Amino acid sequence: MPQTVIADLRSDTVTTPTPEMRAAMASAAVGDDVYGEDPTVNELQAEVARLTGHEAGLFMPSGSMTNQVAIAVHTRRGEEVVCAEGSHIYEWELGMMAAFSGVVPRFVPAPLGVPAPEDVRLAVRHSIHQSPTGLISLENTHNKAGGTIIPTEVIKEIRAVADAEGLPLHLDGARVFNAAAALDVPLSEITRHFHTVSVCLSKGLGAPVGSVLVGSAEAMKQAHRYRKMLGGGMRQAGILAAAALVALRGGPARLKEDHRRTRELAEALVGAGFDVNLAAVQTNIIYATLPGAATQVARWAERGVLASALGPDSVRFVLHHQTGDEALERAIAVLTA
Repeated sequence: MPQTVIADLRSDTVTTPTPEMRAAMASAAVGDDVYGEDPTVNELQAEVARLTGHEAGLFMPSGSMTNQVAIAVHTRRGEEVVCAEGSHIYEWELGMMAAFSGVVPRFVPAPLGVPAPEDVRLAVRHSIHQSPTGLISLENTHNKAGGTIIPTEVIKEIRAVADAEGLPLHLDGARVFNAAAALDVPLSEITRHFHTVSVCLSKGLGAPVGSVLVGSAEAMKQAHRYRKMLGGGMRQAGILAAAALVALRGGPARLKEDHRRTRELAEALVGAGFDVNLAAVQTNIIYATLPGAATQVARWAERGVLASALGPDSVRFVLHHQTGDEALERAIAVLTA
């Protein structure tokens, strides 16, 4: 990494705690969260549950844990999880659905990250001769598709499929606040259609650590056991929850600015000859097709701009609240030189 970083565009997870977050952490009331006695964690869980339109929440270290705990709650060994192609629960969670829950994915096509309800219906299995479907899972926004949004009407139609088939519906909402900001709707307008939702606080909102799984009180009771099995009992976790509360209350208002800057960067890249699908640039993520991606990313890093090579010809840029207009302008100068 260079001595001076102009812009770190590898992910929105790279942000550092704000002074307000650090002050909240220093003064947080704490208790033993495994016993349910940390008041700051309880406050965070209740607030996320309320915002999402659910009964209860459970704080965990990461979005991968909240997703995998949800899968464990909803499924039995030998079942399938219907999910969109490129889903984070498969691509970047290290086979954990198989290792921990004993289930496997069944993918459906998802142009721009949006599966068709009819394709979801056709993917459901109830036959004695095949692995039965145990869960339908969506991702909004869809990371690998470019931070794309599932329209609310599509979500409603897929929920109708789940209800007709007698199946639970889970949302990997790692960046669901970005979806709500882009659609200009309350968060619950998206999240209330799911049985469980994983909400990440350490991406666009900027918290240093943590995700919350929301659902029914009974589902969270089961989730508590699986969290403990995975080593997610963090004891005096109110120190982390305090920073997450600051992010939760202040972070959503900044997301539209992240989206504006992302669009500005995407258009500058296209203007410089980069292969970027502007239709996929809907929130705070850009994917560019670029031969020799790793070499080019290394060259940019030498000049202070960090990005992620996610394949031999794929580069990802992610905007966040600690990349302001001046930093973006300087980054564009490096990237398009």
